[in-house]
Amino acid sequence: FKGWANHCRALLTGHPVISRAVGLWNHTNWHVDLKMDQALLLIHNELRGTNLTVFWNSERCYHCLFQVLVNVSWSGKPGKPSIAAVAVSTQHGSLLQLNDTLEEKEVCRLEYKFGEFGNYSLLVKQAHNGDNETACDIVVNKNPIDSNLRMYMLFVEFFFLFIYSLDDFHNWISKAINSRETDRLINSELGSPSRAGSIGGDAQLEAWHPPAASPRLRCVDTFRGIALILMVFVNYGGGRYWYFKHSSWNGKIFFLKVVLLAFVFIMGSSVFLSMTSVLQRGCSKFKLLGKIAWRSFLLICIGVVIVNPNYCLGPLSWDKVRIPGVLQRLGVTYFVVAVLELIFAKPVPESCASERGCFSLRDIIFSWPQWLFILMLESIWLGLTFFLPVPGCPTGYLGPGGIGDWGKYPNCTGGAAGYIDRLLLGDDHIYQHPSSAVLYHTEVAYDPEGILGTINSIVMAFLGIQAGKILLYYKDQTKDILIRFTAWCCFLGLISVALTKVSENEGFIPINKNLWSISYVTTLSSFAFFILLILYPIVDVKGLWTGTPFFYPGMNSILVYVGHEVFENYFPFQWKLQDNQSHKEHLTQNIVATAIWVLIAYVLYKKKVFWKI
Repeated sequence: FKGWANHCRALLTGHPVISRAVGLWNHTNWHVDLKMDQALLLIHNELRGTNLTVFWNSERCYHCLFQVLVNVSWSGKPGKPSIAAVAVSTQHGSLLQLNDTLEEKEVCRLEYKFGEFGNYSLLVKQAHNGDNETACDIVVNKNPIDSNLRMYMLFVEFFFLFIYSLDDFHNWISKAINSRETDRLINSELGSPSRAGSIGGDAQLEAWHPPAASPRLRCVDTFRGIALILMVFVNYGGGRYWYFKHSSWNGKIFFLKVVLLAFVFIMGSSVFLSMTSVLQRGCSKFKLLGKIAWRSFLLICIGVVIVNPNYCLGPLSWDKVRIPGVLQRLGVTYFVVAVLELIFAKPVPESCASERGCFSLRDIIFSWPQWLFILMLESIWLGLTFFLPVPGCPTGYLGPGGIGDWGKYPNCTGGAAGYIDRLLLGDDHIYQHPSSAVLYHTEVAYDPEGILGTINSIVMAFLGIQAGKILLYYKDQTKDILIRFTAWCCFLGLISVALTKVSENEGFIPINKNLWSISYVTTLSSFAFFILLILYPIVDVKGLWTGTPFFYPGMNSILVYVGHEVFENYFPFQWKLQDNQSHKEHLTQNIVATAIWVLIAYVLYKKKVFWKI
């Protein structure tokens, strides 16, 4: 019996979401090899003379066709039900539909959220009310585990570490006792971080005389470090928790979305701040253009090597090389926004808080040519996305294809974005395993870092440049800086509300990471301005937090990103786990690996070693 059951299980396993195992009723134990984010479901067919076909769907799969989960035939013996054991996903709610196999009519339908490693029974039998109706009830045989408990504990620990790192906490306390002395200590430790005075603190502004060279804004490096370290943690697996993974298509603001967008946003801020500093030191625009082009070229080349991991096995085969990637997109984005700012670069206006004729929107008005270019780019994205004819697909299609949209457009994944990539790059040179394949069963290649989405990546970086301009144009005016951060946060948030109708799938342009939709950009840019709204006064104005430990990897971002990709599968960043289906072990491994990169960045910072390209 065991051999027969194992043989059936081997034949039926392979579904990307649900692994299947079918057998006869056994009064001892049902053995199905459960993986993380799975539960055991025993389906009891007590309907006399009725064979059942059980269909499954995820509540996250929008307008999807039901997929066959298992067939449960009648046992042939009255009073003795037939049983089928299946492993079902616990990441999201499940939709189950039971049909009469012969008559092809629905018997019952129910929705249920299963818990990880739980044991459940679905009882299908005649109702006791005397009518010819079927009752479908789910009974919990074994309670699931709460695998999120360790994540809750991790966040609590992180919170207390953050409190402790608030300028070592005791410095903050002493500041209340001796403000002038503590300011001296903070300035000596951080390299004069106070780019602006405190809100309403005119006395401190008079006492503080900044040097001629503008000091580095520590909140920018801290923000970059936060985004980078969280990206490393997520790329290493994030403890294999589903909410650290990409959503299959349209989706809520999952963790990974915030991380990646924050990295692009803060890159834009850094471009403007660093370029302004270089030009103020007398560097010619032509020489700076050469540096920009060289850096972009290196980013693209490094990215091509990283996304094609067979570089260790010999020369790459051009037939299968993936061209798009994260660093490639960053390289193109950096080149466009940096050249755009270089062409229209103007001297940063001095503080005009005492001048009556000062423009209150000079950060926008002085950049009208750049804004015009960005609006033209966005018009191109909108035009191609919604009006480019795609063979075999409806014009303006934004869906995942596959079994989505009731299976009408199985090969239309990404609409115009996917079509342009396949047309210009070829199927073999883009990502072969898109996240939409998990739920939507898409079979065509689709690259989330494709050509069309790069336009909105440029828009995102330009919004980051806008944040950098606010920090420089309104230096020594902390209140004005915070007001503008708040205004941008609200303005972009309102645009997102209008585009999405506060809906996951029903809006004009849904939030979609795979497409890098404009609503995705505005929503995450709103978050980015909000984060700067918090970090700037805490880190650079009040000096309550030094940015530790995120500041150090933020100063060596290229090295940390490339290093964590190259050495991902090597010790001490990865080792053999005793239980490969344990969130605890994966979480421990990923935290250790991420902490090692923070330590490496700290040592390099102390040694004054920075990898610049």
